[in-house]
Amino acid sequence: MDASVTLKKLRERFPASILETHSYRGDDTAVVRKEDILDICAFLKDDEGLLYNFMMDLTAVDYLGREPRFEVVYHLFSLKFNRRVRIKAGVAESDASIDSVVPVWVGANWFEREVFDMYGIAFNGHPEMRRILLYEEFEGHPLRKDYPLKKRQPLIGPIN
Repeated sequence: MDASVTLKKLRERFPASILETHSYRGDDTAVVRKEDILDICAFLKDDEGLLYNFMMDLTAVDYLGREPRFEVVYHLFSLKFNRRVRIKAGVAESDASIDSVVPVWVGANWFEREVFDMYGIAFNGHPEMRRILLYEEFEGHPLRKDYPLKKRQPLIGPIN
């Protein structure tokens, strides 16, 4: 089977940034250095042979007990070429942050806020990095695997 056009271009353009690539049944994935995520995403969106102009989803995965503990996962789609790619970037618990891709896809705004709220991963340069689903006084990040299952949270809000 021929190598994916997307993965080939990524390896050529960012040889030191691409840590791993694989394809399975047309499902392409690249694992990249988190320090290069903004440049890689801008390239994927702007390159005339790729044009990943639609960010379908952005989420995170918690691999408790592994380093880096977290992976931020970007699901991208090229409307012109009808292609998908998954980009993954490892994020260590000791520095739970990565650059925001809002300058590339405005639609990343709420996805990044959701990941911040649920996992505690901050997005550097985000225009409004604050909780989106939970109230500001909520303690912790409930999708982390070490979040206590029976933790009780007080319902705190504005007093009318």
